[in-house]
Amino acid sequence: MTTVELTRFKVLPDNTEQLLKARPAMLKDFEADREGFLNARLVRLPDNEWLDIVEWRTPEDFAASRAKGANLPGIKAFFDAIDSLVAAEEGTTGE
Repeated sequence: MTTVELTRFKVLPDNTEQLLKARPAMLKDFEADREGFLNARLVRLPDNEWLDIVEWRTPEDFAASRAKGANLPGIKAFFDAIDSLVAAEEGTTGE
C-alpha cells in the first residue's frame, strides 16, 4: 500500500502566482531530498483553497519528510505562498 498525504490550504489571491511558480522547484527538491517520495498532484478548489495530494512509499517516509519541513529553498518558497492550513490527513491506498 502507498501512504497518501492530503493537505488542504488557503492561498491569498495575490500569492497564487507565487505558489504556482514555486511548485516545480518544490517537486524537484522533494525528488532530490525526500526518500520514498512517489508523486504529487495539486488541485485548485473554490474559495482560494488548494488540495495537495502527495504519495509516499511508506508512512515512515512521510514522517521523515514532515520532520524535515521546509529545509530547501524550493520547498520553503512553496510553503511561504500558503496563507493558512485548512486540514492535513494521512491515509493509504487500497492497493
